[in-house]
This record gives sequence, C-alpha cells and structure tokens, in this order.
Amino acid sequence: MAKARSAPDVTMLVCTMMLLAIGVVMVYSASAVLAFHEFGDLYYYLKRQLLFAVLGIAAMIFTMNVDYLVWKKYAKIGLIVCFALLLIVLIPGVGVVRGGARSWLGIGSFGIQPSEFMKIGMILFLSKMLSENQNKITLFNKGLIPPLGLVGLAFGLIMLQPDLGTGAVLVGASLLIIYTAGARLLHLSYLGMVGVAGFIGLVIAAPYRLKRITAFLDPWQDPLGAGYQAIQSLYAIGPGGLVGLGLGMSRQKYSYLPEPQTDFIFSIIAEELGFIGGSFVLILFMLLVWRGMRTAITAPDTFGSLLATGIVGMIAVQVVINIGVVIGMFPVTGITLPLISAGGSSLTLMLTSIGILLNISRYAR
Repeated sequence: MAKARSAPDVTMLVCTMMLLAIGVVMVYSASAVLAFHEFGDLYYYLKRQLLFAVLGIAAMIFTMNVDYLVWKKYAKIGLIVCFALLLIVLIPGVGVVRGGARSWLGIGSFGIQPSEFMKIGMILFLSKMLSENQNKITLFNKGLIPPLGLVGLAFGLIMLQPDLGTGAVLVGASLLIIYTAGARLLHLSYLGMVGVAGFIGLVIAAPYRLKRITAFLDPWQDPLGAGYQAIQSLYAIGPGGLVGLGLGMSRQKYSYLPEPQTDFIFSIIAEELGFIGGSFVLILFMLLVWRGMRTAITAPDTFGSLLATGIVGMIAVQVVINIGVVIGMFPVTGITLPLISAGGSSLTLMLTSIGILLNISRYAR
C-alpha cells in the first residue's frame, strides 16, 4: 500500500460540493410551490435536503478519512445485509409503496431505500471478489458467471418492487467493474444479447413499461397519460433558451411537471438557468467523472482501482439515464440526478460513496 497523501483530490471534492450546493438551491426553487400545496410549508423539501446533505457530508468526511481497504473486510457481510433488506422490503405491510414501487422501509416521510444500499454493496463485493480472483475472470463458467449471477439476483429482486431505473444503474456499474477486471468482450457480448432479450421480455410482461416505450417513441399519442411527463419536461426545457427565465421563475413547477424536485429537476434547471446553467451542471459532472477515472487508473492496487471504477460508473450511468429521460432520449424510468435531486438515503449514500472515492485518491500514484 502506498503512503496516503495529506489531501484527497481537490477538484473532485470541489465539484461534489458545488453540485450539492446547486442541488440545495434548485430543490427549494423547484419544490416550494409543491411543498406549500401539500404541507403548507414552503421550506419542507429544502429542510429535508439540508438535513440529508449535512448527514451525507458527515458520512463523506468519515469515509474520506478511513482507509478504503477496511471496506474490503466487510464487503461480504454488507452484501448479505443488502440482500436481506431487498427481501424484507417486498413483504406486504413492511415495505412502503411510493410512486407505484414497494421500494422503501420506514415510517411516514422518512425511510431508506434498500436498492440504494445494494448499489454500493454490490460494487464493494464485486471489487473484492474480482481483485482476489482476477486470474479466473477470462473463464466463462468459473470467472464470469458467479459475479453475473449475483448481479442478476440483485436485479431480479429490485425488479420485483419494481424499480427498473435503479436496477439499470446497478447492472451498468457492475458490468463496468467486470469488464475492467478483465472479462472477455466476446463473453459480455453474448450475455448482452441475452440481456436485451430479457429486457424485451420485461417490457412485454408489464403493460405500463410498454406504454413508457411507446410514449418515448411518440409522447403525443397519449399526451395526458404515458407521454405526459416527457412532454411537460420538454415544455420546461424549451423556454429556458440561453440564459433561462431566472432563478425561481419556472412555470412548469406549478403542478404541470410531475416530480420537479426529484426525477425532473434538470428540466427546472434548464428552464430557470437556461442552456448556460444546464451546461455548467453537466461540466461539473464530467469533471467529477474524469477525476474519478483518473483515481481508478492510478490506484495502488486492483481492489482500489475496481472500487473507484464502480463508484464512478454508478455516478455516470445515473447521470446519463436521468438526463436522457429529461431530454427525451430514454423512456421515463424514475431515477434521480446524483447530488442534485431531492433525496434521503440516495443523497446520503452517494456522498458516502464519493467519500470512499476521495480516500482512494489519497493513495493514487
């Protein structure tokens, strides 16, 4: 193990804090009208965001200063706990249904989302597993099937909720780790074709998913139903122009755009801050991903490299899916924008994961 530097990657840390600050401001701007209508308190979502941001920063500072190799010791038990939580949340009367998915554990407005824990739990375990068995990864049966089996099991449990967006992020980050560990591209290509066939099956099996696909292809076929969110999102982005309507001046947040403070917060950013504001947010994410990949490349050991790759992959895949949905490139999946969207466990765990990434950067060669 190389000797730790005195400070983590400053660029990565600054980008994280800037995105978090933008998120706090935009959550208030996007949610004030909704919060007053639902709770009689303009600051309801702002106060929640500040609470979880503070908790997340505390967790980030902690993980940033704990040797990342410590997490290797607890990766197995962590994954077992994550699987247990995914099973518990499916029990009727125990798991809480929000947005049509039984994906929460908690009381009232406060709760945790086990699928969020599974993302970082799977990343940690795959990094440990593949760093210790890297010589087997080119073998299909002994090297590739075991990690993919775990990912498939986790994805299946998440789909029982159902939560396709979180499942897609889990699979995307996991495949990036597996490929980086040395899996043969030919094997992954064959499995990719199987995955596409499985995805088609999932879409056909659930009518609401098929509606989302058809709404993605032509939202105007059902403008008040399946295509409503996509249309209203574009109505927000279009008027934003170059510089936007001004902070707090969004029109779509007045009960036109569903979930303006979570899944579609980037639409409000584009509407209020325009092309310049939206581009600035994307540049911050690109800088964060770039510094994260640099950390993965220069990590002193295989475990640190794979762990950094997985965390960066989780961030990048989630950003791509969220932005893609907002601008109409992907069907609506219901996934938040990291560090920006209103969130509880998702925001706290994202900052915790970035703290681990920052710790790895302290050992980078």
